This record gives sequence, C-alpha cells and structure tokens, in this order.
Amino acid sequence: MADGTPPPQPSGPDPAGFASAVRPFLLTAGRVADGGDGPSLPVETQVVATAEGLDALDRLSFEQHDIVAVCRMPQSLAEIAARLRLHLNVVRVLAEDLRAAGQLTVHVPDSGVVHDASVLRRVIDGLRAIPDARGVLSDSD
Repeated sequence: MADGTPPPQPSGPDPAGFASAVRPFLLTAGRVADGGDGPSLPVETQVVATAEGLDALDRLSFEQHDIVAVCRMPQSLAEIAARLRLHLNVVRVLAEDLRAAGQLTVHVPDSGVVHDASVLRRVIDGLRAIPDARGVLSDSD
C-alpha cells in the first residue's frame, strides 16, 4: 500500500486453483498449432529427445527445456501436456519448433495404430490429466 504496509491477504483457498502466470499465446509468440504447414500433430504423436536436444538443454527456454527433458523416454503430446501442465496446443507448437531445430524426433502413428484400444486409453488418460483453465483436473469417465 501507499504507506508501505503490505495489502491484506485474501482469506481461504483460491477458488480458481492453479493457473499459469504466463498466457499460452506468449509461450508460442502468438502461433497456433495448425498454422501454415498443414494440420497440427495428433495428440497421440510420440516424441523423443535427440542427443542434440539433450546437449542443448542449458540453452533452451524454460518450456522447451522441460519438454526435451521429459522426452528422454518417448511420450505422447497429450502426456507431455499433462505432465508439464501446459496447454496441448502450446506443446504442439513448441514440439514442432524443437523438431525443426533437431532437438526432438516426432513419430506420428499410422491410422491403424490409433484404433488400438491401449493407445487410445493412454491418450484419454493423458488428456484427463490436463488441468482446465482453472487448474481443475477432469476425473470423470
């Protein structure tokens, strides 16, 4: 406040829950997942870090660093978004950037694989683990 005393703290828990301080469009410089070079990557796309990506970890932005670090083992885009609590389209855009820089390898499954029930279950579980804008996880079937 003007007299140097701190403002009063609100009582009780934050009703909206966890929310990122950084807006998604800032992380992608306003770019969207399907903007220009064709359709966006499907949510079941598997991503794995390359040796170049692991070597470049110290030079990457926070979100790019986290994506490459979590991709030491293959992960779907949905799993990455859930683990890092990032918007799925942010992960899509950043994964494309990292692939273009040679720091990620992207494996888009063929259409037959996406009909495999175990793959679909993993994708659904990953999507349910992504919090909404209020930071609330979906737990319904």
